[in-house]
Amino acid sequence: MSPDPVTARRAIDGLVRTTPVLHARPDLLFKLEQHQVSGTFKARGAFTALSLAREQGTLPAAGVVAASGGNHGIAVATAATTLGIPVHVFIPEAASPAKRALLEASGAKVTVAGALYADALEASRAEIERTGAMQIHAYDQPEVVAGQATLALELLEQAEFDTVLVAVGGGGLLGGIVAGLAGSPARIVAVEPELIPSMHSALAAGGPVPVEVSGLTKDSLGASKVGALPYRLAAEAGVHSVLVPEAEIRAAHTALWQEFRIAAEYSAATAYAALRCGAYRPRDGERVVVLICGANIESPRV
Repeated sequence: MSPDPVTARRAIDGLVRTTPVLHARPDLLFKLEQHQVSGTFKARGAFTALSLAREQGTLPAAGVVAASGGNHGIAVATAATTLGIPVHVFIPEAASPAKRALLEASGAKVTVAGALYADALEASRAEIERTGAMQIHAYDQPEVVAGQATLALELLEQAEFDTVLVAVGGGGLLGGIVAGLAGSPARIVAVEPELIPSMHSALAAGGPVPVEVSGLTKDSLGASKVGALPYRLAAEAGVHSVLVPEAEIRAAHTALWQEFRIAAEYSAATAYAALRCGAYRPRDGERVVVLICGANIESPRV
């Protein structure tokens, strides 16, 4: 099954926000998904999966279960509570305190299971088998990827651009951008931390392979293996992949606030780091969109 961005857009109409584009320079734009419901782009996929299941009559009485490093769980919890659906989220010990607090405040049942996302995913699958609840996968599910693709449809209506830089964890956002920009001449660049090269390694190996997970972004880009669907979409589209060092992610995170007053997660700064450190070098006049994927962080102190 392939993602259908148009169907997804219809399903979430009125449930998610149209997020703004900041024209920082004539050749640099930021798509500000930190203004999205739940604080990240992931609300698009979560609302799509739940709305379509309810519309199609496939939503079980046991509700939904999700495994997450934090942001996907927050999105699923937000969507489920908005729609009146029971929700149980499994998170790893690596989830940040800020994200755990947001989850617990959402009304979802929250279980900490294991050190990393893969451990939480395994525990969630056991719960699904026990209860018959519906799974909403963080990145390897057609409905979720279709939901993320609505971001690309929106972007096409908001701005003219040549290239989109996308931070990658499990690949759901990247897959959505590929699906949403199908037929567009825009170039798509996958950006990952050097310490979590999941998509980069998959593209080099010809398929998803496991990688070690560590560093600043392990709570949000910490998938040890990209999803099969996002990998297929990226490979077929010829997505260009680059890696950035930890120090550059930290510097980009600081620069986003100091230069543009954009409060973002380290994962959201990863794509911008590729521009700042030269991992991706645009041509003269190339108009680049950097996706600011979220900002579920501790509140800034003033």
